[in-house]
Amino acid sequence: MSGTFVGMPAFPKAAHEAVHNQTLRGNLRHATHTIRGKRARAAAELDDWAQLRDAGARIKDHTLRHLDRYLVQLEESVTAAGGTVHWATDADEANRIVAELVKATGESEVVKVKSMATQEIGLNEALEAEGIRAYETDLAELIVQLGRDRPSHILVPAIHRNRGEIRDIFAREMSEWGRPAPDGLTDTPAELAEAARLHLREKFLRAKVGISGANFMVADTGTLVVVESEGNGRMCLTLPETLISVVGIEKIVPTWQDLEVFLQTLPRSSTAERMNPYTSTWTGTTDEDGPQNFHLVLLDNGRTDTLADEVGRQALRCIRCSACLNVCPVYERAGGHAYGSVYPGPIGAILSPQLRGTASEIDASLPYASSLCGACYEVCPVAIDIPEVLVHLRERVVQGGQVIQRGNKVVLQPAKGHAAERAAIRAAGWAFARPAVLRTGQRLASRTRRLHPRSLPGPGKAWSDTRDLPAVPPEPFRDWWKRTQGGKDGAK
Repeated sequence: MSGTFVGMPAFPKAAHEAVHNQTLRGNLRHATHTIRGKRARAAAELDDWAQLRDAGARIKDHTLRHLDRYLVQLEESVTAAGGTVHWATDADEANRIVAELVKATGESEVVKVKSMATQEIGLNEALEAEGIRAYETDLAELIVQLGRDRPSHILVPAIHRNRGEIRDIFAREMSEWGRPAPDGLTDTPAELAEAARLHLREKFLRAKVGISGANFMVADTGTLVVVESEGNGRMCLTLPETLISVVGIEKIVPTWQDLEVFLQTLPRSSTAERMNPYTSTWTGTTDEDGPQNFHLVLLDNGRTDTLADEVGRQALRCIRCSACLNVCPVYERAGGHAYGSVYPGPIGAILSPQLRGTASEIDASLPYASSLCGACYEVCPVAIDIPEVLVHLRERVVQGGQVIQRGNKVVLQPAKGHAAERAAIRAAGWAFARPAVLRTGQRLASRTRRLHPRSLPGPGKAWSDTRDLPAVPPEPFRDWWKRTQGGKDGAK
């Protein structure tokens, strides 16, 4: 995976700065509360929502267990349908493949339908270095690109912007990228959408090369699927002469019957709709219909390493619905930029450190970007136990240990700054393994309870300033049990 957003500090510092931005917090609060309320109502319409959620998790787990077989089947199906499959181990290889394919057409411009995989690998920047300009066509992605900004949400990348800010960006920047914004542009949604439509239409009609991602790939037919709400995907997938799709290897499903489950759960979990306004599917190439050259770039970029982790691999189930972001109290206050990754929120906190490793300061901090409240797990349409993976990754950061990196077993060293935590855990483990020591410690704590401070000293003060320290009971449980014969005498 490519590096973190340039110049981004670790999550604690970035989040500390973000929570003081009242405009950002207001934008996030309004948007996330609106989306999650609609999502809850949409999911409640289905009596079998729990069964669909379980089915989605089982389909994903089955596919990941047999990923090698299904990827080979997909390659065979795409090739038989007239497409060409390329395999990319990492971001550099994927960017090189795409740049060479574009240059082979003789074009210097491409249109893109929203793709998190291409954002993950920094494709736009890589193409620009080769003299190729990529135009984002999703409305929110267009706002981010024109504003020289970064995405902050999986579904709504410009969620941190309000209508006034968007109007100013369009008026100031559109002319440098193509058709300028209309004179007298206001911040009404209809006018902003029309300005974007006019700006993008000339690019759709001129572009010879389109670049896409995919929400799903169907192994037995070689079909790729993109779901979106604006129609820009349909334009990118049908008008260009050459189509290049960059897709993570985990996006595969075995059959169309399996796809049916996700076409019910994804729209309701993301946009709170019963079905997506535009669901585009394509299989290879067809004479005189759509692109005549189709290339599929299958991206690994840390996914195989993640698959090797029995606990962490469930992150690869993710269908990028963003439901976990919309219920997360940490994301709502800190915003997406604080995560330093194209994948923000709870899913980003477990996915980014696995794809990129935990060597950098920001990736080592991401597993701690959570209150472990469990709201993310409750709304996940494929039942990813995000809190479980967060705790698992925290253990990796603090203690180090053996992991898989680029297919090789390596031993991670414990991260700096956790020496006191490691010492405390070792001391607790030593005491819990010795019943006599544990009993003595419990009795001592009970007998000195009147002397215990109400707040913690040193670094712990920040924790106890907003929390009550748990009270020590008058006597240990074992002593109470022995004195009351297990409570038989009715003593309290």
